[in-house]
Amino acid sequence: MTLRRLLVFAALGLMLLSCRTARIQTATKAPGAAKDTVFSLTLIGEECTFADHADYGFYIPSTAGKIRGIMVFQHGCSQEEFGLSRHCDIQYQAFARKWDLAIVETNIYGLCDVWAYPSNGSYAALLLALTKAAKRSSHPELPDAPFLLWGHSGGGFWTLSMLHEHPERIIAAVCYSAAWDPQWEYPAAAYDVPVIFRHAGPGEGADNIPATANHSFALFRSHNAPAAIAYTRGQGHNFSYMRSMTIPFWEAALKQRLAPDGNLQPLDREQTFLGDPENFNICREKYYEGDKSTLCLLADSECAEAWSEYASTGQVIDKTAPEAPYDLKIVTDGDTAKLVWRAEADIESGISHFNIYCDGELIGRLPEEGGYQDYDRNGDQARPVNPPAMEFPIPGSTPRQYQVETVNRSGLVSVRATL
Repeated sequence: MTLRRLLVFAALGLMLLSCRTARIQTATKAPGAAKDTVFSLTLIGEECTFADHADYGFYIPSTAGKIRGIMVFQHGCSQEEFGLSRHCDIQYQAFARKWDLAIVETNIYGLCDVWAYPSNGSYAALLLALTKAAKRSSHPELPDAPFLLWGHSGGGFWTLSMLHEHPERIIAAVCYSAAWDPQWEYPAAAYDVPVIFRHAGPGEGADNIPATANHSFALFRSHNAPAAIAYTRGQGHNFSYMRSMTIPFWEAALKQRLAPDGNLQPLDREQTFLGDPENFNICREKYYEGDKSTLCLLADSECAEAWSEYASTGQVIDKTAPEAPYDLKIVTDGDTAKLVWRAEADIESGISHFNIYCDGELIGRLPEEGGYQDYDRNGDQARPVNPPAMEFPIPGSTPRQYQVETVNRSGLVSVRATL
């Protein structure tokens, strides 16, 4: 985009902003999260001077006495059109409950040439949204909690900009096809942050995306920083299974970076592993005596194994079965009855569907077709945003034995829960 076009659009944006006032917008809670705090809010007018408006979706688990960190999802240029969904994503919610994290997803309706730089207002707006969320959720610590960052394309550039401007607040960062190849030098604190760069090779996008990943990785590793890179062959700018790497990458960082007092600390170099981006071999760092500058540096053995699988195949396959459903009961209403239950999403691969049995025989599937909740590969949006209620109609007259099992997206099946 030329400077002339940028100035014209910016002027038009300011004209629109002058006619608007601030507003707050709430959203329905996601099914299965009745006690959790799930809502969205909108910043506009004087609260959002860098864009027409910005939406923020929040998830705050009721199980968290104190929020220890915030998963921040930043979309790419023009991808705000997909709407908010990741704060309602049952897989990310399960991960958030495990680690006492909040989730915030942004939708910024403005020029990404502007909001991609946090100093232009997008960082201040995020803090304002967190301050509003803190009042709504009774978690005053929200505005000061550290970040787990995830950014795609222009959002990946925003993530790199955050590492440049606010590294002290970042636990770990995921740069999914980050754009525009920034040439700046980072402050020393940025080189303590675990970062992973992903790209799909030449032709991935018009904004020098492979160069961004390769240059950034080389720069971080030249400072002995915990950085990794993955080239996912056969995928593209708007298609990858980055989520399957994001979760184990974040988890490894959380284990080491979050001190009991809430402060961030460097990785324990007694636990770190190296990974070769050419042949995907891994080894413990302390035993390696050669040049490390071209090798990935990963937090621990589990993260390194996940990286090796992701870098070589483009995804990480879940190898553990999900937890069994629980709280099975029959609810009657006149002549109708239904079996209802609760279930925790598999942190590694979510929920594909449920199988329902009566007296040992399979009688149904929820949902009847398709997935309970999946996500698209163009920005990682949850589909459907609100999955169906965990219930199944049954005959209400004769006592029977009912069972339900969870199937995750890797096809692994839980133990059957029985009523």
